[in-house]
Amino acid sequence: MENILKEILQDPQFAEGVAWKLRHFNANEVIVKQGESGKTLFIIEEGVLRVTGHVELGEHKKIQPGFCDLEKGSIFGETCLYESSLRMATVIAVTGGSMIELDGARLSVFLDAHPTLGYLFYKKIFKVFVTRLNKANQRVESLMAWGLKVHEIDKYL
Repeated sequence: MENILKEILQDPQFAEGVAWKLRHFNANEVIVKQGESGKTLFIIEEGVLRVTGHVELGEHKKIQPGFCDLEKGSIFGETCLYESSLRMATVIAVTGGSMIELDGARLSVFLDAHPTLGYLFYKKIFKVFVTRLNKANQRVESLMAWGLKVHEIDKYL
C-alpha cells in the first residue's frame, strides 16, 4: 500500500491541502468517534492508534473495549471512500504520531481516472478487509466458546 499511496500523493492532480493533509496527533487524542459522520480516511505514518467500541452492560454500565491497535501503514475510515458515512468505531491515539488524512470522495474520483492505480489500491483494501473479517470471525468464535464455558453448557451436551 505504501508505494501505491506514495504515487497517489505525488500526483499533481491529487494536491496536498485539497485532497489530503498530513495530520499530527497526541497520545489520548480522539481521532474519530463512533457514530459521527465522516468523509475522510486515514493512513498512519507513525504512532499507535486503538480502535474501540461502545458496549452497554446495563442502565448505567458502559465499557469501551479495544478491538485492535493500528500502527504505521494501517488504513482506517475507508467506508468514507465514496461518500460520507457514520464512523463504526472510535479511534484513540495510544502514542503521539502522524497520519495522512484523505478526502474519500476526491480519492474515489482520482482512482476512477487512474484505473491501474485504482485497481492496485482496491486490491490492497480488499486484502485489509479479508484480514479484518478473519480476525473478527476468530474473536466471535472465542467469545462463543468463553460464553459456553462460563455457562457450563458442556454439562448438558
